Amino acid sequence: MTTTGADAREPFLRLAPAAHARGAVTLPGSKSISNRALLLAALAEGTTGLEGLLDSDDTRVMRAALRALGLDLRQDEGRVCLEGAADWPQKRADLFLGNAGTAFRPLTAALAMMGGDYRLSGVPRMHERPIGDLVDALRSLGCEIAYEGREGYPPLRIGRGRLDVSRPVRVRGAVSSQFLTALLMAAPIAARRAGRDVVIELDGPLISKPYILITLNLVERFGVCVRREGWQRFIIPAEARYRAPGRYRIEGDASSASYFLGLGAIAGGPVRIEGVGGDSIQGDVAFAEVVEAMGARVEREADALVVSGRAVADGGRLRAFDRDFNLIPDAAMTAAVLALYADGPCRLRNIASWRVKETDRIAAMHAELARLGARVESDADSLTVHPLPAGDWRAAEIRTYDDHRMAMCFSLAAFGPVPVTILDPGCVSKTYPGYFKDFHRLLGVERGGAAPAPVITIDGPTASGKGTIAQKVAQALGWHVLDSGALYRLTALAVLREGGDGADEAQAARLARSLDIRFEPDAILMGGEDVSALIRQEEVGNLASRVAAWPAVREALLACQRAFRQAPGLVGDGRDMGTVVFPDAPLKIFLDADVEVRAQRRYKQLKDKGFSANLDDLLQDLRARDARDRGRAHAPLVAAADAVTVDSSHQGIDDVVRQVLDLWSARGPA
Repeated sequence: MTTTGADAREPFLRLAPAAHARGAVTLPGSKSISNRALLLAALAEGTTGLEGLLDSDDTRVMRAALRALGLDLRQDEGRVCLEGAADWPQKRADLFLGNAGTAFRPLTAALAMMGGDYRLSGVPRMHERPIGDLVDALRSLGCEIAYEGREGYPPLRIGRGRLDVSRPVRVRGAVSSQFLTALLMAAPIAARRAGRDVVIELDGPLISKPYILITLNLVERFGVCVRREGWQRFIIPAEARYRAPGRYRIEGDASSASYFLGLGAIAGGPVRIEGVGGDSIQGDVAFAEVVEAMGARVEREADALVVSGRAVADGGRLRAFDRDFNLIPDAAMTAAVLALYADGPCRLRNIASWRVKETDRIAAMHAELARLGARVESDADSLTVHPLPAGDWRAAEIRTYDDHRMAMCFSLAAFGPVPVTILDPGCVSKTYPGYFKDFHRLLGVERGGAAPAPVITIDGPTASGKGTIAQKVAQALGWHVLDSGALYRLTALAVLREGGDGADEAQAARLARSLDIRFEPDAILMGGEDVSALIRQEEVGNLASRVAAWPAVREALLACQRAFRQAPGLVGDGRDMGTVVFPDAPLKIFLDADVEVRAQRRYKQLKDKGFSANLDDLLQDLRARDARDRGRAHAPLVAAADAVTVDSSHQGIDDVVRQVLDLWSARGPA
């Protein structure tokens, strides 16, 4: 039996102070490589099977765009197979690309060189990210591109231009390396059509050179060898043709590795990071050198990194730094948070590109580090962070600005002495949907021995809101959740399907012991069937209350319920969670509400789901259930002696959730 938290984006995630971390993590595929490989496979002759492709918001919009352009993508035995074409079938399309720069910039170049009637747009932040340097370069080649709104920014209209590659195309590289990447990947289209070399010259300095090396490496893997004259001139030969390499394995994301390198550096470790190592083609793997300079030890394997460091929660300190981060700007954000644990001020230089990322990252990092209590200085292209003594930390809510890297790097602030709350943690879905699950698992490894994982129990009568509150508290903490009421409802449904009425204790206990159930993000499965709606019907609920009164049934389900207690922690809701199932839980909540309020809630819940309901009947049923639950001889509904009673009659859901989280912060162990 497995349990998974809900999939919806939640408003916040509370991180209790942590001390140590160890274990292994397998990185998701690199975003930079995944979207480049998708585009190159779409342009290549033949079929490419992409293995290890990142499944995230950014790659989903790229895949959706390629399908909209008439390309054939299919899932085949763990691979994404793509049949490429030198010229894409669909010449008219309106493409929404979210906030994915790795999709927007290269597709702009490829579609402009192909010609057609295309519109490219994104989220509001994408419309604030400059693209004028790329558009100017493409226009100089004869491409037809128009701005729909503000000059120099998306959304864009692309038409049917007339390519002219007789002169070198010049592009600035000081704002974003993605502009040069877009031209390099699309240039073989122009070279093939014009029958002559395409020359790209850089106008001024180039930032993030390692990302250009990724592009050149991938372009060559797909059959095109670009001649490079230093970092100023790139020549794509007239005979350039993309050819499918067959299978291509995408390595793990090196930018994401930075968070776990940082985790190992401040939490003792060892933390083993699989999917990226000494053979990586990604520049961000150089972040290993940053944590080494700060005092961590890193072992490099071909496809893995193992990091061990100091336990800052026990008083250890990292070495301060003054460093140029021009080559690894994304990973540099992790260094800014690690600076909180240093033995002196840390300066990050040459990070002007942060200003035009998913948010203005210099401003955002300055504001959120200061929110924790740190002294911070910043200017156009640098950030200086002063370390935080233990007594100066402030419990804070960290704004993430819909920026995945803000959420992930600030998870490392959990090693301070106070709770940290990450707002909109779901923004990590852009590149690493499972990040917080992996992060919590590494923190929970040390609890996997004799000491059990922590539990918060939430008991209370029917319709007091305990299920909703338990889900949201579990999501905020990154813990597992147990809806014990669902187990009794599932037993009741099984009894009904066997023709029983709940009067046969032996029958109900037998069915409880043999339940074949699985909890998924959006479904409860019994025997492989989604029964989520069925078990919420009033007939099942009423029978569940009767079935739950049988001692043999409760005993049959006891081991099942306790099996949900897994690291990093569990929130369990029911009627005897704190008194019988988890009597050692460090925090027990008894959630109550007036019976009239509960009847109104249940009435609205049923009506919203399309079920017929009568308010007076519901009120009568609830009173009868309360009497049964409170009066049964075995495991009656009562508040545990050490439980905190919370009345939800006149409180909103978020108010109750915050109250429970505050109680956990005050009572729960680190």
